[in-house]
Amino acid sequence: MSTLVTFHAHPDDECMVTGGTIARSAAEGHRVVLVVATGGEMGEYPEGFVSGPEELAVARREELARSAEILGVARVVHLAYRDSGMAGTEANQDPRCFAQADVAEAARRLATVLSEESADAVTVYDANGGYGHPDHIMVHRVGLAAARMAGVSEVFQATMNRDHMLALMEAASKEHPEMVSAEMRAEFESSPFGTPASEIDTAVDVSPYLGKKLDSLRAHASQIGSTGFALQLPEEAFAAAFSTEWFISATAGGRQRSWIF
Repeated sequence: MSTLVTFHAHPDDECMVTGGTIARSAAEGHRVVLVVATGGEMGEYPEGFVSGPEELAVARREELARSAEILGVARVVHLAYRDSGMAGTEANQDPRCFAQADVAEAARRLATVLSEESADAVTVYDANGGYGHPDHIMVHRVGLAAARMAGVSEVFQATMNRDHMLALMEAASKEHPEMVSAEMRAEFESSPFGTPASEIDTAVDVSPYLGKKLDSLRAHASQIGSTGFALQLPEEAFAAAFSTEWFISATAGGRQRSWIF
């Protein structure tokens, strides 16, 4: 049995880009530890769901526990930083937020977990944090630093395959124009979302675990509810988009391969 530590910025981030890998790892007998940097206080939520950020953090912690149980996570660790909010917002300047944290200190907190668990592999995010969120970018920076501190050589940066998503959007726009408009495609094309396929060296087939991935998404009711975009996709569209999880290995040239990847 090996141990995978998967590091994320907010509750619910574990679902989309690593949920299948977590479920697959656990099902194959490996120990999975989920580390979350912030409480997700600055997330949007349905009207009347909670009274404000602090209550939201409590709700999201409970949702994360349910998601972790569904995916087979053995241990959940909260680093207890405050959510930094979206890029360019006032919340970015809060001295308690993750974006303002000292990278070395945050890395030491994560390295402690990696050492306690004798981690064999750790997942972080790509250098842009997937789409530029300050907390996601910090996960990348802190995660790589912590892996060096703890001597974990198997480091994989979770990302989305930009070319794959563009191809799916193009096909969907023809079959379901009501769901994928030309404006949506243009917005995606101009965004920094994901990584070109040419820069991705690791793909994990998680198709047998799509049910668990969906259930973990549903567990995050404050963020995704029952009408989130992913949950509204036809079954075949969801499978096409999310049956593979994509990673960039930290070793240049893709020479690194983990026990699961």
